[in-house]
Amino acid sequence: MGVLAPTGLGRDEHWTNTLDGVSAIGPVTRFDADRYPSRLAGEIPRFVAEEHLPGRLLPQTDHMTRMALVASDWAFADAGVDPAALPEYGAGVVTAASAGGFEFGHRELENLWGRGPEYVSAYQSFAWFYAVNTGQISIRHGLRGPAGALVTEQAGGLDALGQARRDLRRGQRMVLAGAVDGSPCPWGWVAQLSTARMSRRTDPTRAYRPFDPEADGYVPGEGGALLVLEREDAARTRGALDDGRWYGRITGYAATFDPPPDSGRPANLLRAARAALDDAGLRPGDISVVFADAAGTRAEDAVEAEALRGLFGPYGVPVTAPKTMTGRLSSGGSALDVATALLALRDGVIPPTVNVARPLPDHTLDLVTSPRRGPLRTALILARGHGGFNSALVVTGPGGPPSDPTQP
Repeated sequence: MGVLAPTGLGRDEHWTNTLDGVSAIGPVTRFDADRYPSRLAGEIPRFVAEEHLPGRLLPQTDHMTRMALVASDWAFADAGVDPAALPEYGAGVVTAASAGGFEFGHRELENLWGRGPEYVSAYQSFAWFYAVNTGQISIRHGLRGPAGALVTEQAGGLDALGQARRDLRRGQRMVLAGAVDGSPCPWGWVAQLSTARMSRRTDPTRAYRPFDPEADGYVPGEGGALLVLEREDAARTRGALDDGRWYGRITGYAATFDPPPDSGRPANLLRAARAALDDAGLRPGDISVVFADAAGTRAEDAVEAEALRGLFGPYGVPVTAPKTMTGRLSSGGSALDVATALLALRDGVIPPTVNVARPLPDHTLDLVTSPRRGPLRTALILARGHGGFNSALVVTGPGGPPSDPTQP
């Protein structure tokens, strides 16, 4: 895995700060947000692209893409894979994004209207595009296998992994998948404000509190995770299962779409979760922990709590939302949740949900608000994207139930 998050650069720093409950939410620094009603974000500190990437890439890439390129480097290094040594079509890449390089596009629009069209970068033709991370990663590493890009907002990180799993089941041996996302610029900010779901509080400890009686919205953030997925037989052949490099298996995945808000029909998050468990061949009692979507609004939190109650019963499973430390990272958020869940299974500890001192009793959730140790075998990760997208992914740790060795 390759992780860039507000909670840390790299897997280890992110995991340490997450277990310590260190929140990275604070005032926006990447632009002047004083004129906006929401002024907090989960920004990645100390990320200097020039320290990680060649100078030729910087003029043609958005901040989001630079982070994704670094995450791809770290993911391959963590997996012990040299992409240049792979067969020509030996690896593919699938990423997700909520919109693309908003900051790059914002800057070039300023040039267009303030200075004239001759000052607009030719790289604007692709740097803003939602598929740009997939393209730039494939070029950087020479990945000529199946490629794709998903646009389902917060659910996108899970959907990218689900698509990569399909590619593996069709015969591909390796796929780099996940999402690194974020748009900390005025244009991206206005786009998120238009949903009326962002918190307007200025106290970082009170602004994003899912499942809390005072929940009033979310805080945006930037970052995410990319993971190297392989068919198990391929991973075994190259010795990856023998050297401690692997974190677990994707055993179940499903996605649904909500009906129109005025239809009177219920949301379909519960259907997605049930379908993912069915795909994994598991029962609700087999799940050790749920990583919640944690939308942060009273109405959406109630929908998720109802779905969890319907699947597990009241207080039926430990539930956590470590994204309270990072904010919602658009498509990168659910990919980061998968990476965090795999680390939780590895170390046998559930990371905390911070800043939620007294979960709303009506939700009847066993919300983990301080690190909780215990045997963990299987995690369910939930994600919802604005506009009605629901996704659910089941992962098991190395000590989880055995699987078909020909499957990822």
